[in-house]
Amino acid sequence: MTPAASGESAPAVQAIGLAASAAHPLSLAELNARAELLARHDNSYLVPAGVFADFAARLTDPRRPAETSGPFRVLSIGGLRSFRYHSTYYDTTGVRTFHDHRQGRRLRFRVRERVYEDSGERQFEVKLKSGRGETVKYRQRMAGSDHPLDGPRREFLADVLRESYGIEAPRGLTPALVTDYRRVTFVAEGQRITCDAGLVVREWATGREAVADGGLVLVETKTKGHLTEADRMLNGYGLRPADFTKYSAGTAALYPELGRNLWARAVRAVFPRG
Repeated sequence: MTPAASGESAPAVQAIGLAASAAHPLSLAELNARAELLARHDNSYLVPAGVFADFAARLTDPRRPAETSGPFRVLSIGGLRSFRYHSTYYDTTGVRTFHDHRQGRRLRFRVRERVYEDSGERQFEVKLKSGRGETVKYRQRMAGSDHPLDGPRREFLADVLRESYGIEAPRGLTPALVTDYRRVTFVAEGQRITCDAGLVVREWATGREAVADGGLVLVETKTKGHLTEADRMLNGYGLRPADFTKYSAGTAALYPELGRNLWARAVRAVFPRG
């Protein structure tokens, strides 16, 4: 795929903005009531902006029958429907987290600080896999003076890993990778679809970066079950789930010498100039 423009003018950023403006809104409280999904099954797709526009229009069509999920609604907070996300991922000097995911280890996890830039809210998050293949997220809100590597956050991480996996938290965690992107979220009962565009990943220490193809929307379906209506719709466009996470693919794009394995195709598609 030919690299497209990046930034706010990128086709993918414009596509998610237009889709969000056309949908009926719902509040954060409604989202949490209908589809908080801290434990869920995920599928990721790399969707060309033109395909995404058609997909989103069908998904949010007010004429969608109630016997399906009905029309999906868009998350709206303070009048905004498109939100800026900034995340910092933490790993060991030997990039244990990256290699555990690359090798498909059963007891794997990711550690990050997420900043919702439009509100300033900060969350310390630990994501891991359950024995049933679910993604499970544990999070702790952070105040202005808190730091992701301070005592309370280390204790939180240690408790999650000990109780979930029976393992000790790794020592020597340091900031490894930073991601920035825009997100629009669509919701139906028990289902959530996140749509990200304008992704930029940066090495924390040097600022060296890789910019995602501006013509791709990174779509992730989240549900308690497995295959959703949205998955079937995306399959109908000839799209299949991609082996892609922002941390793993971003690290692989910046450090190809670490190995890519199952992510190789997704890394080439998302970071064509990587």
